[in-house]
Amino acid sequence: MSNCEKCKFRATYDKNPRSILGRIWKWHIRWCPGWKSYLKSLSKEDRKQLRKQYS
Repeated sequence: MSNCEKCKFRATYDKNPRSILGRIWKWHIRWCPGWKSYLKSLSKEDRKQLRKQYS
């Protein structure tokens, strides 16, 4: 399991995207190398779903 799957900031975003921590997480994933490698490790369908969810 990747750290991105169990990230507390990601869980905060999922609960309340408008919260300050949720906004910080959303900003963070734009440049985070860990998030990028996490996305590369997923199947095309899962990657597409996450990009749709968090874009």
